[in-house]
Amino acid sequence: MGSASLSYRGHRYPVEVISHCAWLYFRFPLSFREVEELMLERGVIVSYETIAAGA
Repeated sequence: MGSASLSYRGHRYPVEVISHCAWLYFRFPLSFREVEELMLERGVIVSYETIAAGA
């Protein structure tokens, strides 16, 4: 996943976090809110709106 070339200018989270959230959303049958909960379990506080914007 060539995340080094991606740019999420103006976003609060690193490219790696947004890319991982988008990967989880597309790879597994999860909702944005479920991805938000998974990331929270890993100590990353990210809103489902941010995940939707990155997906």
